[in-house]
Amino acid sequence: MTTEESSDVLVVGSGIGGLAAALGAVRNGSDVTIATKATRPEGASSWWAQGGIAVSRDDPDQFKQDILAASDATADPDAVDVLVENANDAVEDVLLDTLAVEFDESGEGLDFTREAAHSEDRILHVDAATGKHIHVPFLNYLDAHDSVEILDDTAALELIRHEGRVHGAMLESADAVRPHYAGSVILATGGIGELYPRTTNPDNATGDGIAMAALAGADVEDMEYVQFHPTVAVPDEDDDSGVFLVSEAVRGEGALLRNGEGERFMPDYHDDAELAPRDVVARAVKAEREATGDVTLDVSPLEFGADFPGLAQRCTDHDIEYEQGIPVAPAEHFLCGGVTVDDHGRTTLDRLYAVGECSRTGVHGANRLASTSLLEGLVWGLRAGADAAGKSVQPIEAPELLERDPELPARFAGDKMHRLRRVMDAQLGVERDPAELGRAMAMLRRLKGEVDAYVRTRTSRSLYELRNAAVTALLVARHASENDESVGTHNLVDAPEPTAD
Repeated sequence: MTTEESSDVLVVGSGIGGLAAALGAVRNGSDVTIATKATRPEGASSWWAQGGIAVSRDDPDQFKQDILAASDATADPDAVDVLVENANDAVEDVLLDTLAVEFDESGEGLDFTREAAHSEDRILHVDAATGKHIHVPFLNYLDAHDSVEILDDTAALELIRHEGRVHGAMLESADAVRPHYAGSVILATGGIGELYPRTTNPDNATGDGIAMAALAGADVEDMEYVQFHPTVAVPDEDDDSGVFLVSEAVRGEGALLRNGEGERFMPDYHDDAELAPRDVVARAVKAEREATGDVTLDVSPLEFGADFPGLAQRCTDHDIEYEQGIPVAPAEHFLCGGVTVDDHGRTTLDRLYAVGECSRTGVHGANRLASTSLLEGLVWGLRAGADAAGKSVQPIEAPELLERDPELPARFAGDKMHRLRRVMDAQLGVERDPAELGRAMAMLRRLKGEVDAYVRTRTSRSLYELRNAAVTALLVARHASENDESVGTHNLVDAPEPTAD
């Protein structure tokens, strides 16, 4: 172990939630360390966000109603109030005034657009690459701040806790593991895309924050609600590594979904057609691909190359002739559940906070409304950072992470992860068979046991990521098996009809 390190606040993760939390803490007089597995900037999920960031404009109540409707009436109304009532101020304060993000404009000022399940134009965007246009200036702003230290290519392996309080985390970088003590720890580790073969997430999204929090004893909720984005470009059916997200904004501007027979099908599934909630569109795309062999996004109704130059270039780079339609399929996109938090990001463990996708605020319920993820990270990040500030550092004895056995075979982690993804794809995807969920739990439990046996005597980032993925996958399976209501993203095939009371 190296020399003990400490800071007032330790933020684990560097997406918009983590960066907003760091800003909130700094503004309240704390020094902050940001530890992130990412190498700047592409390794954070926020960098990849395309659609935009929704705001309330002059009608927060309608925004609230849209969020509740998209969630199938499962979102927490109080949490939604926090989001919509703070949306305008947070975006104006941080993104416009502090970072000077140059959102797209129309002839009358900011160009607000609409996406699926929104009832009005309220989404700020930069082309179809909003995430990176927020993320890069945010990182640069904090990097230049005297009270902020950013440790990239650094993984948190374990929380340091004692009697219900978190005192820091064990960090790994450059093959060295060391304790980092903090008055408060804020988890902002993003999603769980690595648990699925086809995802819009960056490569390192292994559910680390959720797993570490759960293993430390924090409450976790709504893990069954895994959202799949319906329009992910699939350049090669045999290679999931080349998929990329086609923003919902493209459908918002008029693109149409067509099946393998060239027929537009979404009006048969929902009155809002292509702009139906994501879970509805994802299931429809899956069904039409299975029935007709293919689904394409027809972008001929709009000036795709001019309106979405970044996406058009990505299509060209992948040899997709977008004028003929973009081949699309559903892919894992966002976890609506996570570590249980209150309206200031506080978990059920003292001094531990969670923000962004790894947290469960209650805003999304069973299905997330488009372009609310960046907003949720921003609003809860600011609130969590402010609340986490001002707490004293209390070093305690750090856990001993052993490294006494020979290194594992080079393919060990990869082979285990491949097994895990097969289970998640088959049993915990867009649709779930209740009869198969118990089998999935048994397979994941065995896999977790195999991984745990090695974690006890070996310490490496890849092994701990595998452990975190196994823990998180088992939580998804467990929560899915315990929920017999088919709702939102938790869609049960052949689910029994509810009985009358």
